[in-house]
Amino acid sequence: MWLTGQTAFTTYGCAVADRYGNDVLSGDWRKPKNGRTVEVELEKGMVVEEPSSGFVGAVVRWEHGVVDLEDRFGKIKTYPLGPGFWLDGKPVSLKPPKKAGPAKKTRTASGSVAVDNVRAKVARASRIYVEGRHDAELVEKVWGDDLRIEGVVVEYLEGVDDLPGIVNRFQPGPGRRLGVLVDHLVDGSKESTIAAQVTNRHVLVVGHPFIDIWEAVKPSSVGIKAWPKIPHGQDWKKGVLQTFGWPATDQADVAAAWKHILSKVTSYADLEPTLLGRVEELIDFVTLD
Repeated sequence: MWLTGQTAFTTYGCAVADRYGNDVLSGDWRKPKNGRTVEVELEKGMVVEEPSSGFVGAVVRWEHGVVDLEDRFGKIKTYPLGPGFWLDGKPVSLKPPKKAGPAKKTRTASGSVAVDNVRAKVARASRIYVEGRHDAELVEKVWGDDLRIEGVVVEYLEGVDDLPGIVNRFQPGPGRRLGVLVDHLVDGSKESTIAAQVTNRHVLVVGHPFIDIWEAVKPSSVGIKAWPKIPHGQDWKKGVLQTFGWPATDQADVAAAWKHILSKVTSYADLEPTLLGRVEELIDFVTLD
């Protein structure tokens, strides 16, 4: 008689039951009856058991290599992370969840579609000029990604009193356009008189109605009700600081205030539409082929 599987055969072909069953060494014979320990990432509310103490509780927090479990009576016990727990009757090793990576950026601060893995273009001959450092920093924060992709450089002028001379020195022409953003460009202002002197068709001068670029930031974004009205002849920025009770002794105080204001700007939604339209107009103008 010879054996195979669970059936025994005689040399005459008659089958009889195999009273010894399967080979005990076949398969994973070392496997514990409750299964092998597997790693499980922690989740708040996950109910686990610490079998040595019999404590069963829901995960309420974890940090510094330990986890807090709270039972149904509100009692909390702390255990080291790692193996030694049961989840749904199976042995598990608890570990902190993986930190989620940063969300993929789909829009730039200006609201344009974000483009990945695109190198900045070599700077164009065309330029955008703004009046001061604060103007340049604000434009960079909101439109910087767009400008780098287009190869547009923004420079600041420290005022536009000599705008006609600045334009002449730039020598605008085909493929070398100049866009200029002017503060307080309203009818009858000094700035409007200066801008009217620029007539080159390769130059576009646009402006916003605000006395200073600070006003182009929405008050709600800064956490104020409105920008104050400062009497004519008084330094506008220092007048704003004094109105709000912010330090206003010297230029360092002005710089600190602007840093605070700029930190509140995260996208185009924090700026007044009047400014948005003018900057977009300049970008379109200087990127025309």
